[in-house]
Amino acid sequence: MVGSDAALTRNLVLKTARVSALRISPELRTAAKSVLHEGETLTKFVETALRECVQRRSAQDEFLARGLAASEAARQTGRYQPASVVHAELQQRLITRRKQVLG
Repeated sequence: MVGSDAALTRNLVLKTARVSALRISPELRTAAKSVLHEGETLTKFVETALRECVQRRSAQDEFLARGLAASEAARQTGRYQPASVVHAELQQRLITRRKQVLG
C-alpha cells in the first residue's frame, strides 16, 4: 500500500505550465512595465491578470446561470417580483454597504 500512496502523491503534484507566447505592442509593454509594483515582474503581472480574468469570467458565468434559473423558476411558477421592489432592495443594500465601507 505504501508504494501506491507514493505513486498517488507523485500524480497529485501540480506542475506549472507555459501559456503560449503573447505578442503585444511596444507601447502596451511599456505601459504594463510602468505600473509594476516594486519587485514585481512582468511575468507575475501577466499571471495575476490572467488569474483575475478567469475568476471574473467564472463569476459572470455563475451570475448568468443563477439569473437564467431564476427566470425559468418565475416562468414556471408565475411569480415575479416587480422591478420597483427589486430596485428598492438593491438600493437598501447599497446604502448599507456604503455605511459599512465609508463609515
